[in-house]
Amino acid sequence: MSLMKVAIVAIVVAPVVVASAAADNAVVPRVAFFGFHLINTSLEPTTPAESERVRMLGDLFREKLDASGRFKIVSIPPDLGEKIAAGPEISSCNGCERDFAQKLRADWAAWGTVQKVSNLILNINVYMENVQAGKMEFVKSVDIRGNTDESWRSQSPDCFGRHCS
Repeated sequence: MSLMKVAIVAIVVAPVVVASAAADNAVVPRVAFFGFHLINTSLEPTTPAESERVRMLGDLFREKLDASGRFKIVSIPPDLGEKIAAGPEISSCNGCERDFAQKLRADWAAWGTVQKVSNLILNINVYMENVQAGKMEFVKSVDIRGNTDESWRSQSPDCFGRHCS
């Protein structure tokens, strides 16, 4: 191969190799997502449909966060999941979310709550904490109207904000 051809190949290939290496070295922050918790302050009992909606909301959040490419959800092993379930709710455990996230080698801890005020008024809250800094970096709250699968599904993405886009 002539020196000219080698130079042209180097000019064409080098940026691709450098870009590829940079992409490989780019660290995507890892998120320990502890799910959503229903806080029922209404006078009506929690229904199985609402429990399923809480699970669906968690799945939707995971999907959106993962699809954003800005974060990678880490899985929680069953033994740690049992320990988390046996303790206080993540939303009121005085920093346990940070400890659990550190055990999972996650950079962020995320969780959410759904407060059922009535069958017409619900409030969805999402929290994301920077584990290393011990600082809440993202809090978003959205009121939704209606207690149906459709209202939860259509109005909840407003709560996920910039981290999922």
